[in-house]
Amino acid sequence: MQNAFQPLNESATEPPSPAMDDPADRHNSPQDRTILIVDDSHFERAVIRSAVEALAKFRVCGEASDGAEAIKKARELRPDLVIMDLAMPLMNGVEAAMVLRNTMPKVPIVLFTLYAEQLRGAISPGFGVTLIVSKTAGLAPLIESLERLLAVESKR
Repeated sequence: MQNAFQPLNESATEPPSPAMDDPADRHNSPQDRTILIVDDSHFERAVIRSAVEALAKFRVCGEASDGAEAIKKARELRPDLVIMDLAMPLMNGVEAAMVLRNTMPKVPIVLFTLYAEQLRGAISPGFGVTLIVSKTAGLAPLIESLERLLAVESKR
């Protein structure tokens, strides 16, 4: 049985490392980590926001309803991670991810889509997508992925 989520680089043995532009800019708590949610469905964005803020304790810094708006908001808000749907008007999630990868190369982009199974193997990391998570698997695999990608170092 295949996991509901898997890194695009299947040869990697270690989980993807947390997104950090500068080690001096490390966040000390989950609430310091910011996420941009991109989905053309207002309902989907609201459900994802509730789960991210309640279960993972990350802060949603903004929302966008299409790929073009996602690029604008990501440049403006500088999130630590972007959750993006695939099928959206104006610009789809993969097209937006390619633009964001050039602008913000260290920011993980999680494609949260109904088409995850069809996309596996079809999208290389060069497209800018860090991870593909299936919406049909529910929110638990998404939250698990976010926690792993945005691992927060504990204070010692």
